[in-house]
Amino acid sequence: MKTLYLECGMGAAGDMLMAALLELIPDRQAFLDKMNALGLPGVAVEVEPAVKCGITSTHMKITVHGEEEESVDVHDHEHEHHHDHDHEHDHEHHHEHEHDHDHDHPHDHDHDHEGHHHHHHTSVADIEGIIDGLDVSARVKADAKAVYALIAEAESKVHGHPISEIHFHEVGTLDAVADVVGVCLLMEMIGAEQIVASPVHVGSGYVRCMHGVLPVPAPATALILTGIPTYGGQIKGELCTPTGAALLKHFASSFGDRPMMAVQAIGYGMGKKDFERANCVRAFLGEGENAREPLTRLECNLDDITGEELGFAQEQLMKAGAFDVYTIPIGMKKSRPGILLNVICSPENADQLAQLVMKHTTTLGIRRQDLTRYFLHRYIDTVDTAYGPVRVKRAEGMGVKKQKAEYDDLAALAVKNGVSLKEIRNAVPQE
Repeated sequence: MKTLYLECGMGAAGDMLMAALLELIPDRQAFLDKMNALGLPGVAVEVEPAVKCGITSTHMKITVHGEEEESVDVHDHEHEHHHDHDHEHDHEHHHEHEHDHDHDHPHDHDHDHEGHHHHHHTSVADIEGIIDGLDVSARVKADAKAVYALIAEAESKVHGHPISEIHFHEVGTLDAVADVVGVCLLMEMIGAEQIVASPVHVGSGYVRCMHGVLPVPAPATALILTGIPTYGGQIKGELCTPTGAALLKHFASSFGDRPMMAVQAIGYGMGKKDFERANCVRAFLGEGENAREPLTRLECNLDDITGEELGFAQEQLMKAGAFDVYTIPIGMKKSRPGILLNVICSPENADQLAQLVMKHTTTLGIRRQDLTRYFLHRYIDTVDTAYGPVRVKRAEGMGVKKQKAEYDDLAALAVKNGVSLKEIRNAVPQE
């Protein structure tokens, strides 16, 4: 099982992840040529050597019309920390650079930067249009758009605006698109069947923005990292960026210690700032055991609940993030017929879902089992057919590949075109 492990002891950002993954592939120039030929306006992707704590490695330099995106953190006796990152904004602003940063990423808070540049703003739909127009595979496009969807959803909740109203300023947009697409492209080139990440170090202290001084992790980052093990520490600054958080959440199937694996390659992706620790993401690539992820099953016996109440409970559990909810008919004491309710979920979400089971059913107790499951890496892309576009769920790993067209799309096209469901399904190209 080809396994990739991402060590995030100094957080994660798009450029750091890209540099670490780049060190794992044999033909780095082919990747750089591909990135610089994507057609992102004014974007140049370069590799710079970097040395941190005696370790020689790689830093990714991404410029837009010769300009590197930089942001400003709190600069005082408690917080002197440098990052390169891009920022999400829902209004125009000026830039005044006071000091450097070491991560590139879309951000949920605004900073003043030197130079007083005015930047055009780009909507989420515009970004998806940019990604769709790139010369990359359908899988890379699907992964990149899924990463941006995580960022946009977090920004929407932070700012209290619909996702359609979230905008990015021009330099930050193109810089971040290069980061996200670059990581997605490298993930495709590496082809890991299992991706695991360590708990994420988010840093500590505060970051200054136009809205005031905010705690680290920044609001969007904190939302994206919900359900992922994280920790702070003595290092003052923003170690994990929204882009880094979204990339980890999208690609990593689990978080924890490095699994048993025969390591074949190690990559280091460096930030610019020097700390007492090497400021890097470290990536291990090798052969590991078949992919497994932690899973929790909650179950209870029910013999005094109506069908409507049970159906409503199942709907609420699925909306709250359960992977699956199902029932099994059982015989209970005194020969009463009953229902065994099963909820499959992540361990991190189990307590919340158990509360919902208590709230929406008649049970007085819930059994919990912590399990692991084998799984295939899954993603969704859209294919064109003679009848219209259809979303296709694809899965691969453990030596197999599978695909399944989304039923809702098949049904809608069958009704629209007056043909059978089977005819639409047969029109979907097979990989």
